[in-house]
Amino acid sequence: MTNRSHSFRMPDKPSLDGIEAKWVDVWDESGVYHFDRTRSREDVYSIDTPPPTVSGSLHIGHVFSYTHTDTVARFQRMNGKAVFYPMGWDDNGLPTERRVQNYYGVRCDPSVPYDPEFEPPAKPDPKRQIPVSRRNFIELCDTLTAEDEKVFESIWRRLGLSVDWRHTYATIDDNSRAAAQRAFLRNLARGEAYMSEAPTLWDVTFRTAVAQAELEDRERPSAYHEVAFHRPDGTAVHIETTRPELLAACVALVAHPDDERYQDLFGTTVRTPVFGVEVPVRAHRLADPEKGSGIAMICTFGDTTDVTWWRELQLETRPVIGWDGRFIADPPRGLESGAAREAYDALVGATVHTARERTVEMLRASGDLIGEPKPITHPVKFYEKGDKPLEIVTTRQWYIRNGGRDEDLREQLIARGRELTWHPEHMRARYENWVGGLNGDWLVSRQRFFGVPFPVWYPLDADGNPRYDEPILPSEDQLPVDPSSEVPAGYTEDRRGLPGGFMGDPDVMDTWATSSLSPQIASGWERDQDLFERVFPMDYRPQGQDIIRTWLFATVVRANFENGTLPWSTAGISGWILDPDRKKMSKSKGNVVTPLALLEKYSSDAVRYWAASGRLGTDTAMDEGQMKVGRRLSIKILNASKFVMSVAGEGATADPDQVTEPLDRAMLAALADVVEDATAAFAAYDHTRALERTERFFWDFCDDYLELVKTRAYDTSSAEGASARAALLVALGALHKLFAPFVPFVAEEVWSWWQEGSVHSQTWPDAASYRAAAADGDPVVLAATAEVLRAIRKAKSEAKLSMRAEVEHVRVSGKRVGAARAATGDIAAAGRAAGIDFQDTDDTDLTVEVTLPEAAGE
Repeated sequence: MTNRSHSFRMPDKPSLDGIEAKWVDVWDESGVYHFDRTRSREDVYSIDTPPPTVSGSLHIGHVFSYTHTDTVARFQRMNGKAVFYPMGWDDNGLPTERRVQNYYGVRCDPSVPYDPEFEPPAKPDPKRQIPVSRRNFIELCDTLTAEDEKVFESIWRRLGLSVDWRHTYATIDDNSRAAAQRAFLRNLARGEAYMSEAPTLWDVTFRTAVAQAELEDRERPSAYHEVAFHRPDGTAVHIETTRPELLAACVALVAHPDDERYQDLFGTTVRTPVFGVEVPVRAHRLADPEKGSGIAMICTFGDTTDVTWWRELQLETRPVIGWDGRFIADPPRGLESGAAREAYDALVGATVHTARERTVEMLRASGDLIGEPKPITHPVKFYEKGDKPLEIVTTRQWYIRNGGRDEDLREQLIARGRELTWHPEHMRARYENWVGGLNGDWLVSRQRFFGVPFPVWYPLDADGNPRYDEPILPSEDQLPVDPSSEVPAGYTEDRRGLPGGFMGDPDVMDTWATSSLSPQIASGWERDQDLFERVFPMDYRPQGQDIIRTWLFATVVRANFENGTLPWSTAGISGWILDPDRKKMSKSKGNVVTPLALLEKYSSDAVRYWAASGRLGTDTAMDEGQMKVGRRLSIKILNASKFVMSVAGEGATADPDQVTEPLDRAMLAALADVVEDATAAFAAYDHTRALERTERFFWDFCDDYLELVKTRAYDTSSAEGASARAALLVALGALHKLFAPFVPFVAEEVWSWWQEGSVHSQTWPDAASYRAAAADGDPVVLAATAEVLRAIRKAKSEAKLSMRAEVEHVRVSGKRVGAARAATGDIAAAGRAAGIDFQDTDDTDLTVEVTLPEAAGE
């Protein structure tokens, strides 16, 4: 609080028009949001801001969650912290590649030579894409993401995010690539990263491996096919399968070890129908006696259970499906000749769907299809961005250990999750359930192009085969490197791909393998040690609930390995944005709303108000009605601020020592409660509670207190008038600060009318100082007085009288009479009451009887 006299600079007609452009420029020039890197770690509040995927446009869900983070940043800044609030752009990976392919009408083909003069087609056709070299393709990715980042930044500025725009990064820039490669090399050196040739979840459309965290189940129609296998004596063993096309890949039958029906079969063999391959019958606890006939075929590979059976029973491999999702040309072992080869050749080159139809026809012809297929609907694994069911193919991939196969590491990572403060707390269970349910390590390699390359080369033997067990690695001072275009030490480019030469690792890292290092990248890890020591580990990670299993968990894994600590102390988890039908908004569903039109229609502060009305962890509907409320509130702040300043008059002071009257002190006591509640709410990451308390007090302040004291405030000759004016200005200053995290443009605008500097660099209101100014003030006095005034207004309204009409008499009775009596003069002036009397009674809390002029009822 300040007690200097004020000169007011209000516009004639306050308006929201143009307010964003005005203050965005001022904030940029003044550096009000710049991080002060001279402050020590204990005085810093650092935020690991989510880097949005730059592959199209922001949607209203981004505005929702990023507004939540911005209210925290603004509160912490006003609370005395040097706030480190960077912004990143997640511009590598599949979403960017898809956008570039469609935008330019091209596709990446690494066999195509680089064309330094390449220009994309003037009229791109996404359905007839032109093949371009990997380097040309990456250049187009860089070009388009740079443009997208400019658009994203302009919207973030329009929204009023208090980001320090000097601290930005992109997940594909040199610093990020160097950090990701450095972390990988250190993971590799410590044994935390490894390469393995193993069954891999595979998206046949994008021809890339998929991690467990990227899976989703989708209900799809299918059918059970009852198929006869044959014992050596010719008797049949019936199994039921939804994937008859994988008969050629069958390596065993399996039943539960306790299933009495198959005890005599265990340890024997049967022959597959159509192909006639002899396969063993084995026992395994995962076989379900209640499912189908209780005995199942194991194929390499139909689903993840097949992989488990194959691994634990040490079965052979019969791969049939290639990277493109079609049946490969070379038949698996046992099908190389005769009728088996003839049957297999009928499937070569076929898609899974076509191969299924052909296999069913062959089963019918051989008499091994029992009855007709029985239609069902069941969940099928998909890549979250894919359109076709996943297959499982054997590939060579890079992995990072994550506890999926290491119980000690699993427990260590669960313990890390328990060290973390979660808002809301129940989100911790999602983390623990995910970690506890992992069944494999983190697959971090992708067969894509626009991403961080693995910093690895391999020597080629005399036959031109890579020696994967002898990788060639760069030194850290060489990073970042691109093995596809750079040469390892001791080799020259003309030896690339030749026997006795070398090859670069062709894969790139999963986008999460870079994003999981966002705290280290933003903090200047191994690049700016001074900054790193001031901001890391960071204080806050805001993010969506759907990426707890990916971004949050992966970041914990990397910091645990590299830094031996959590990457941040607190995580705030946003809910989802729902459409009017209460369905989650997502680009894949086509029900997202882009924010720019809403920002223009209602104002940025109005949209922020809607966003701030949603609590962390709570799903919130996209509601333009709430934006209208936010716009009304913003306009009211403008108008009420101007009115208070006009009532206070030139030269008025916000001097708490001048506040002497009971009603004024009661208002300040109520204000102290609001400040205390809002501060506690922000400390608990409950921005919505802070907004609700501030907004409720503001409307009561405008509707009741301001009306009650304005007559007295106009009296410039009395101490009572000075008390009202001082109280009004003290409260106005507090309200401008309390609203600043939520409606920063309006708060800055009204602050500029009477104060120097930015409201966003002011100290957050201190409840103790307002309580001291209130002295013996009691909020009950304000509440009781306001209740009497509302009763008088109601009586006038029902009688269809002007609010300026005189009232003959007001009688107030009840238990709280004493509280209302303290403001008799203000009630009489605001209600235009000729007489007021008070009567203490115990029968009611407060009763108000209003006697209107006799003509009022006529």
